[in-house]
Amino acid sequence: MLKVTDLNVSYGAIHALQGVNFELNEGEIVTLIGANGAGKSTLLNTISGLLPATLGKVEYLGEDILKLPPQKIVRKGIVHVPEGRKIFAAMTVMENLEMGAYTVEDKEWIKKRINEMFQVFPVLGKRSNQLGGTLSGGEQQMLAIARGLMANPKLILLDEPSMGLSPVLVEQIFDIIQDINKQGTSVLLVEQNAQMALVIADRAYVLETGKIVLQGNADDVLHDPKVINAYLGGGATD
Repeated sequence: MLKVTDLNVSYGAIHALQGVNFELNEGEIVTLIGANGAGKSTLLNTISGLLPATLGKVEYLGEDILKLPPQKIVRKGIVHVPEGRKIFAAMTVMENLEMGAYTVEDKEWIKKRINEMFQVFPVLGKRSNQLGGTLSGGEQQMLAIARGLMANPKLILLDEPSMGLSPVLVEQIFDIIQDINKQGTSVLLVEQNAQMALVIADRAYVLETGKIVLQGNADDVLHDPKVINAYLGGGATD
């Protein structure tokens, strides 16, 4: 479904991504883990068209999308839920959801989709007329994901969805990610909570200073001694 080949991205003198190769198959949850500054967000921003690459390919369903603008990438079925939520704070929950469906022209479908989002995220239904900026952190994260799903994506890119949330809300968000996947949306998940990400993912890649240093079945990566020491606090993972 998604294949990244020899991807290189630079910010001036900083070589942020150095020959990155990875792929995601339809129906999978694939997670990218790594420390701050490893290049995880850069990778998602490049896939979604927000950053230019200096070299390489990003193929989606067999088509190289690397030079496409972000709005065309969304129309092809890839949606990016960015780090930090970035909801429209001065708009209501309902307006945020409607903005997520800007590529859809069928008004009846949009209404139906909003009702579906309220079933997945009941708290948003209760807050439909509330301004996005007045929601709690967890509610804002749910709104960011729901807004992304309004475009009916085949692939959703999630950047640090658990950041700043309480443990209870983190579990809730990860349950939602699994439900999204079960309903047919493939997921590329960037997450600093490596343990939670590896538990729900099918496969995993470890990114360090712009390079993929480890890849494999998520359960194998979860039990890799280097990963345990670097990202899981050196403790047991069972």
